[in-house]
Amino acid sequence: MADRCPGDTPESGSRRMLPVLDRAQPRPGRQGLTCRYRCGDACSKPEPNPSSNGYFGDVLQTVLDRRGMLRAGAVLGLSAGAGAALAGTASAGTPVAQQGSAHPLGADPATQAGPPRGLRYETVAPNLDDTIRVPHDYATNVVIRWGDPMFPDAPEFDFENQTAAAQARQFGYNNDFCGILPIDGAGRRYVMFSNHEYTLEPLMFRGYDEDAPTEEQIRIGIAAHGGGIVEVTRELRTGELHYDRAGKLNRRITAETEMVLDGPAAGADVLRTTSDPAGRTVLGMIGNCAGGTTPWGTFLSGEENFDGYFASGPVTDPRLERYGLAEGPSERRWERVDPRWDLAKEPNEANRFGYIVEIDPHDPDSKPVKHTALGRFKHEGATVALTDDGRPVVYMGDDERFDYVYKFVSDKRMRRGNSRDAREHNATLLASGTLYVATFTGNSPAAEITGNGALPRDGEFDGSGEWRPLASTTKSYVDGMSVADVFVFTRLAADRVGATKMDRPEDVEPNPRTGKVYIACTNNSDRGKAGEIGADEANPRVDNQHGHVIELTEASDDPAATRFGWNILLVCGNPDDPSTYFGGFDKAQVSPITSPDNIAFDSYGNLWLSTDSGQALEINDGLYGVVLEGPQRGSTRLFASVPVGGECCGPIITETFVLVSVQHPGDVDDASPEAPASHWPDGGAAQPRPSVAAIRHLQDGRPAKIGV
Repeated sequence: MADRCPGDTPESGSRRMLPVLDRAQPRPGRQGLTCRYRCGDACSKPEPNPSSNGYFGDVLQTVLDRRGMLRAGAVLGLSAGAGAALAGTASAGTPVAQQGSAHPLGADPATQAGPPRGLRYETVAPNLDDTIRVPHDYATNVVIRWGDPMFPDAPEFDFENQTAAAQARQFGYNNDFCGILPIDGAGRRYVMFSNHEYTLEPLMFRGYDEDAPTEEQIRIGIAAHGGGIVEVTRELRTGELHYDRAGKLNRRITAETEMVLDGPAAGADVLRTTSDPAGRTVLGMIGNCAGGTTPWGTFLSGEENFDGYFASGPVTDPRLERYGLAEGPSERRWERVDPRWDLAKEPNEANRFGYIVEIDPHDPDSKPVKHTALGRFKHEGATVALTDDGRPVVYMGDDERFDYVYKFVSDKRMRRGNSRDAREHNATLLASGTLYVATFTGNSPAAEITGNGALPRDGEFDGSGEWRPLASTTKSYVDGMSVADVFVFTRLAADRVGATKMDRPEDVEPNPRTGKVYIACTNNSDRGKAGEIGADEANPRVDNQHGHVIELTEASDDPAATRFGWNILLVCGNPDDPSTYFGGFDKAQVSPITSPDNIAFDSYGNLWLSTDSGQALEINDGLYGVVLEGPQRGSTRLFASVPVGGECCGPIITETFVLVSVQHPGDVDDASPEAPASHWPDGGAAQPRPSVAAIRHLQDGRPAKIGV
């Protein structure tokens, strides 16, 4: 989700524009379509969290007494930046002297100290090109595009003659999260899942009338949502990946696919509708953003911005207001073809969206399951770690300004193997357990958190935290709320227990090698504005246009722990900006990065970040590799950039290929089907099409390992 409107511009004054860019090129600022059609233009409205949860930086006794909470070294220092700051209150990452236009690529770490394995690639220069840019010895190919037929009898895509029946059997629009699982043991065949988050009808149809779309256009949009499962083959000779149109596991999931509601809130009164008086069956998933792949071989998909799909009369229920539901018609007018999208006719329908959906890719006939035990909010994603005794722990972020970080701890243990009994048992793992929300406490006095990026006297943004329980399957820990209330109106429960307001926590993922958890806080330009809360140590900048990344260490390295330590790894933006910070690493050798969104890890434990809203620095979005350990900790370098107007989503990093999902290519000011701003991926005069692309490493024309 983008927390920036077309009128927002990068700051002037102390923030210098990047000299590596050609200023004659058009600014790739997204038009209002992405803001409106994805998140209901949330950045132009008051944020829906009215709670007054405050800053805990002055509660020093609780913070400083860490004995018994964390293992030695759990809260990492921020390397070289700390030393200079200890002399006083310095800026976060004091700017490094630059020469000419060499910043930030004049001294490539790949040719100097040598980055760790997995990150040995030539840095890509920031750009505004209408293609995917990769290092010189890498190549790309498109795996699957919007409209590609997913079944042998599905029609070929025809932009000028789309139908709902065709779209229901073709790859959907705006693919976001991507998950992949091997089918064979030879590294050749996979099953791949992609979310289809939302549609941009003004770019999908010529002459689209936003106030009066045709019934067929509405139904095409409904069919273009949801998700897609396809079998994928990797060509061992070339390294290219291609989808198999005849794959036996291929499947389309739309906004009308029948799904099951399970967990403690299933059957609750607030989930019952005219068509589902039992409150246990719902049609479709919408706004599906990021997700996760489970250790037991399923995919998780997070429903995020669902509020804009519902028409409503005057909204006076604070439970609805807390989720952003507002008076008026829906953006896409779906209520004209199905009354369930009109809250005046079905007041509980909106309560059936905003969940984590689990999908079994190995059984095309299985029903996706919406897990109420994982809470209801604007889920960016859901990623899984296992405790030592095999219980799944699911980390989640609520992608809204000033909303929260959550985790769920199952009360059941995963069973290994692929027997029927194991599969049936593992299908229940996310139906019962305890849901928690995070509070972050800084270890510096509030007066030292100035909001301009200046480090506190101890030289780093860090502290401790607590996972506060909201409810288990049988018990509510929130006064005045039942178990079902907590799991359906989770935001209000988190408000009541004093959760820490964050800067749009999107992806939250544990590093499979170290167990440390990384949180991508994408941005929050409202922090510090009149009437809004100011900076705190976990969100240290006001007008946070570029976001930051938090590194969290669970107590005793136990993902089920209720205490943790944390520090800020990256404060993103233009490296010339004094408020930025890159783990203490030399800022002359990093790439500019804004709005970290999705997180991935390679087999070596390196962090990879994809971005959303690169126009804040007037650069295309992209995928960045980040060093986490050793003297280069914080080194952040661009690996791949996506086409103009596009967003880089759902990265997958393997030893032999990288996958990126490119959303809304060409969504820039004044773009339309009559005047497209992008022609990717087909080139020529073609209309832009959201697509999944594969990146491979070639040495002497033969496939090689990524980043080695």
